[in-house]
Amino acid sequence: MSSSSIPDSHSPREAVYQGQFGSFTITPSDRLGVWVYRGALNGAALAFALGATLLFLKGETFWSLQIATLCYGIFWICLGIALATIHIYMIALHRLLQGFWAIGGIASIGFAVTQSDPLVLYVYQHPFAIVGVGFSFAALTGIFFKEAFCFDRFETKILTPIVPGLLLGHLLGFLPQHIEKALLITWVIFFLVFGFRKLWQDVPGDIGDKSVFDYLKKSVSKPD
Repeated sequence: MSSSSIPDSHSPREAVYQGQFGSFTITPSDRLGVWVYRGALNGAALAFALGATLLFLKGETFWSLQIATLCYGIFWICLGIALATIHIYMIALHRLLQGFWAIGGIASIGFAVTQSDPLVLYVYQHPFAIVGVGFSFAALTGIFFKEAFCFDRFETKILTPIVPGLLLGHLLGFLPQHIEKALLITWVIFFLVFGFRKLWQDVPGDIGDKSVFDYLKKSVSKPD
């Protein structure tokens, strides 16, 4: 998702990038969107890590389950913000990931309001619930895959198979509990690493080739 740049004669602080379908500049709005995306990813990672750590340390107590469920809600909201601000060239894929996020949220709300147990406990004790809630994590896996493909990050290469592997393993019941815990710990650690490393990445890399997005918008809006 890189593009070449040439100096902008109008401003020493700006650069003009040469994309596949023409030149473009990166605006303050573009940069803000990138930082919102990165902030949302880190918010999701921190909320997920806090909820998982609390369950590891306190076990299935009333308050730990309630707080962990709240952490899942924060994770889901942050994930939605990240999916709203991420740059993906394939519009259909972008909409698919957002659809997965929405389905997972609807399923989560449904279980939360219809069951007496906290959501986290209910999903753990009733693996079939992963069929609905798991769509949110499928959307997260899509982000990991995109980041692995675009930036060759080692942590996303690890996270991409771990997330569906752990969820499917629990759903089908073929993973021993100690393996599930080990995978969850690995997920937490590398999710935090992923979010933290995004803070140091150059902004243009997360924006990509704006000329492609402009071309796609014009193609969609062009009458037949």
